[in-house]
This record gives sequence, structure tokens and C-alpha cells, in this order.
Amino acid sequence: MAETAAPAAAARARAERRGPAVRLTLAWPEKRNALSLAVMDEVRERLLRASADPETRAVVIAGEGPAFSAGHYLPEVVDGDAEEVRRLFAGCAALMAAIREAPQPVIAEVRGVATAAGCQLAASCDLVVAAETARFATPGVRIGFFCSTPMVPLVRSVGRKRAMEMLLTGDSIDA
Repeated sequence: MAETAAPAAAARARAERRGPAVRLTLAWPEKRNALSLAVMDEVRERLLRASADPETRAVVIAGEGPAFSAGHYLPEVVDGDAEEVRRLFAGCAALMAAIREAPQPVIAEVRGVATAAGCQLAASCDLVVAAETARFATPGVRIGFFCSTPMVPLVRSVGRKRAMEMLLTGDSIDA
């Protein structure tokens, strides 16, 4: 991938078994757990492994540090060529499909912000457990993007009118 790709030096997601549950932690706190293509592929792979394990009864997705996820890694979106951006969004769709198709409940544990694709990630989960500090937003409209990909899971989570308000204003909602 071009120079816009996120650094791949260290794993950006961890999996830890806790009894019958597997905890997947987004682990790129210095970038507010941005969802680069590499991160999404890593989370998807770990989710698929956990889902295939008959001992797994639930999967929890959380973020390390003060944010759940700030959404896509913007250099990949802004600086990527058309093919790179298509791969990024295909990777995002594959991750969200893996969440939907997991036979176990997938639970988002949200502390801090869940914005754009991070909001989509949380909304795609079967359940969201949100701390008092949690904030959810699709702020792409404020920089010239209309965040249409989070729309479907948002509508299912907060209703059509509230989702449209979030998508058209970029305003956040709390827990």
C-alpha cells in the first residue's frame, strides 16, 4: 500500500480470553484507536477466530486509552488513491459483516469517543455498554464527507430521525 498506510510495526489489536468471553482491544491509543485497513483486518481475523471457538460465549470489543475509536485512519482516506480507498471501505464492510454474522453476541464497551467508523463499529455490535464519558458521532459532514456507511447500523440503534440528525449535523450524542 502507498505511504498513506498506517504503520504496521506493532499489533493494533489484542485478543484475551476471559473465561467464556473473548475481549478484543483496539490498541492504538496514540491515534485514538483509528481504524486503518490493517487494524480492521486484524480485528476481523481475531473476531473470526474467537467466533469459531466453541468455548467462546461472547466477544467484547473495547478501546485502549481515552477513546473507543476515532474512526477511519484519515491519511488512508484523504491521501489514498481510488483503489486504496475502495480496499479500505471493503475492509470496513467485511469487519461489520463479521460482527453481524458472529454466532455469539458481540458487545462494544465504549469509553470516550466513538466517531465515524468507530461509531459504526459500536452500532454494528449486538449491544453497546457505554461509560458516562462515551460520546457517539458521525462528524464527517464537518470536513466535507457524508458518513453514509454508518447509517444502517445507526438507524437500527438510535432510530432513523436521530441517525439523520447525527449524519447531517455531525453533532454527538452521549451515552
